[in-house]
Amino acid sequence: MYSYWLSSHLWAPALTCHSSLLSNRSGTVVVSDSGDFEAIGAYKPQDATTNPSLILAATKMGSYDKVINAAVEYAKKKGGDIDVQSENALDALLVEFGKEILKIVPGRVSTEVDAKFSFDEQGTINKAHQIIKLYEEAGISKDRVLIKIASTWEGIHAAEKLEKEGIHCNLTLLFGFAQAVACAEAGVTLISPFVGRILDWYKKSTGEEYTAETDPGVKSVQRIFNYYKQHGYKTIVMGASFRNVGEIKELAGCDYLTIAPKLLEELQKSNDDVPKKLDASTSHQASEEKVSFLNDEPAFRWQLFDDNMAFDKLHEGIRGFAKDGATCKDMLKKKLQE
Repeated sequence: MYSYWLSSHLWAPALTCHSSLLSNRSGTVVVSDSGDFEAIGAYKPQDATTNPSLILAATKMGSYDKVINAAVEYAKKKGGDIDVQSENALDALLVEFGKEILKIVPGRVSTEVDAKFSFDEQGTINKAHQIIKLYEEAGISKDRVLIKIASTWEGIHAAEKLEKEGIHCNLTLLFGFAQAVACAEAGVTLISPFVGRILDWYKKSTGEEYTAETDPGVKSVQRIFNYYKQHGYKTIVMGASFRNVGEIKELAGCDYLTIAPKLLEELQKSNDDVPKKLDASTSHQASEEKVSFLNDEPAFRWQLFDDNMAFDKLHEGIRGFAKDGATCKDMLKKKLQE
């Protein structure tokens, strides 16, 4: 059903596609943004990505009791006190969802490091190793997994080290240009700039309404895409967190787009033509001077601090994901004690 892949000059159908987004061979790889692998299965995207909030929502569906129970049983076998068991159970739960998703998608799944490690470089690295180990114990190669990490100073440097080990990373909660630049310099596999959350902030702050063309989240991704292509960075740009189909259409041609099932359904039902809006071959027209942040912590932190939207949304996102991760862990604790 989904998706089309365009690699520089050649395109080939990965799966049969009826989506208006891809019907013009825009080159965008469609990624499902969901923890509900039953919904993912309905659209057959190339890849899938999850986060603690999506996993928490999925665990409230009775149909996923089997997945939860498998994680609980794993943690019990590992042993330790209840806190250790709940930590292991949460890791196992994320991987159990990932394993089920990988039965559906032909590509990769993104599995997120607990947001509480967002400011802990070594803690992030350790947690990434644990997640990869769980996948490998299940017979799944690390090449089919992206470790999802918040785009903090510590997270970006943890990702740099993991990439050098051959562990591929998806840098998430990305709102500011300095974050994007540092991620590319670190050689991370993929970034997920959050289009809809940027729009949310501007609408709340200005009281204005935006069209798809004037959407500040769309403009942010366009700038990052053009900058990466202009300066030859290999990091994949994956627009995320969409509020409407208009945002998606404005980013046709972006490397990847991760889209919630509701919007995938809307795209599938549409027969509208969608012209390609982003093109690596014309990115040089942006003519943006090359800058550097990876090895300049004061400059990185100042740029992030000075961008009110990016600073607010990064920390809000970390708090939200950490809260949902803690809620998942509390649910698992109760099951471990049953």
